[in-house]
Amino acid sequence: MKALDKRVKHFGKYFADERGNIESAMVIIPLLVLFLIGAQLIVATNMRTLDMAITQSHASERAITGVLYASDEVIDLNSPNAFEKIRVLVTHKSRAIPQLLPYLIAMISRSPRVDVSGIAVMEKLP
Repeated sequence: MKALDKRVKHFGKYFADERGNIESAMVIIPLLVLFLIGAQLIVATNMRTLDMAITQSHASERAITGVLYASDEVIDLNSPNAFEKIRVLVTHKSRAIPQLLPYLIAMISRSPRVDVSGIAVMEKLP
């Protein structure tokens, strides 16, 4: 019984001791901020890559079908053939980046956004 009481007292002293709490906080908080900054960069990069692929797909689809939106740009280019016009469709997409560290991003930029463009040559419709 004495051995059990001795072990209980030893565990009680171990858990009541607060040494290391301040040191742990001094290490964990900067590591957490660093992790969130890294995660923010990964999210922004992946969003940009995904938006580029989607915008390029939309540009190709609209160039083939001829259905245009008000935000689309059509650029007429000079071609060597006088009877054929080369038309290029440019689509744009803009989206806000989710903020994992709102105050940090607010210091760097007013409105963190991903802006991408898609380009396609317009097909002649029959």
